[in-house]
Amino acid sequence: MQQEMLETVNLSKDTILLSPTGSGKTLGFLLPLISLIKSGENGIQVLITAPSRELAIQIEQVFKLMGTGHKVSCCYGGHTIRTETNTLTEAPAVLIGTPGRICYHIRKRNINLDTVKAVVLDEFDKSLELGYKKDFMYIFDHMRNLEKRILTSATKGGEVPEFVGLTSVTELNYLKDEAVSGLKQKYVISNQNDKLDALMKLVGVLQNKAMLVFCNHRDAVERISEALDKHGVVHDIFHGKLEQQDRERALIKFRNGTSKVLITTDLASRGLDIPEIEAVVHYQLPPDENAFVHRNGRTARMHAEGVSYVILREDDKLPEYIKQTVEEEKLPEDIVLPERSVWETIYISCGKKDKVNKIDIVGLLLQKGKLEKEELGKIEVLDFCAFAAVKRNKVQNLVALLKNEKIKKKQVKIEVAR
Repeated sequence: MQQEMLETVNLSKDTILLSPTGSGKTLGFLLPLISLIKSGENGIQVLITAPSRELAIQIEQVFKLMGTGHKVSCCYGGHTIRTETNTLTEAPAVLIGTPGRICYHIRKRNINLDTVKAVVLDEFDKSLELGYKKDFMYIFDHMRNLEKRILTSATKGGEVPEFVGLTSVTELNYLKDEAVSGLKQKYVISNQNDKLDALMKLVGVLQNKAMLVFCNHRDAVERISEALDKHGVVHDIFHGKLEQQDRERALIKFRNGTSKVLITTDLASRGLDIPEIEAVVHYQLPPDENAFVHRNGRTARMHAEGVSYVILREDDKLPEYIKQTVEEEKLPEDIVLPERSVWETIYISCGKKDKVNKIDIVGLLLQKGKLEKEELGKIEVLDFCAFAAVKRNKVQNLVALLKNEKIKKKQVKIEVAR
């Protein structure tokens, strides 16, 4: 797919890429863009939009790892306006952002899109679902010298509005083989009107498998979280009304294995860097097939296997859009709660802006914190803080040992991430 994108984008004015979640779409559109960026030119040359801040951040991280030397900036809601404005004083070659925040910077004259030659609308159908149409119209109205358009999605069927200006389009469709993936579809029956009891039993059945539990609304996410808290089940929540730092922390703890259960809205159905999901649970079924496909796309990725569970009440029927064979899984009579993860996440109050990297943190935790290599898990360094997974039975001693320690001559706070 990436090879074909390299060839197609160079030859085609407009490209639509349809490819499953986890198939490498980000590199698919970034690789051909590199040859379009000209060194030494002022102004933004490539604009990339994403429907969520997490996806925007992920695209930025991938671009930086490519080591092109071109300046890239990322802007999104929840990010400090002052930081973004300062960064945009010198225009980046590549600007990545959510539509709403890009519009803000246009209105404030922090950016000028006259120099943009190529635009990417990543997960364009999701962006339009979220109501970004007016923002997109405003953005396209300010790109007066646009030469190439790339649109991506993980599902077929999203209609492209006229204002995008597609003319000579080449479509690359890699969705054909979705039916032969390693995804199994199952359903469980709740004998109560409230599905919480069935969910608790299913969590017990799955034990320590990484799972995403999808709801249609934030209030359902919060209600399930309260129930899991009462049962002492370690979990996190993820939805659009959370503060950015809370969303980041939830994803980090889920990625590093501290929590195996993430309760979420459809916000987590696309683009997030959360690999190795073993199960998707539809606590509430989505309204349409596209949303169902995107949720299921979080598991059984890149030839791996996974299971998608639907929780039904006794009088519920499966929707018509579920076409594959669905088998019933019988739930046990009693709830058997999963054991706590062997990992715990610690917070460290310094990050990239303090010139701190993973090697600095590894050195501190192994040398001053007296950890063995196998007692230290995944480390993630953000702009102003960092998180590290540590074996649970070592955390209290570690925090005590590092109480007054410094990194790069800066005293840091180290504590358990809540």
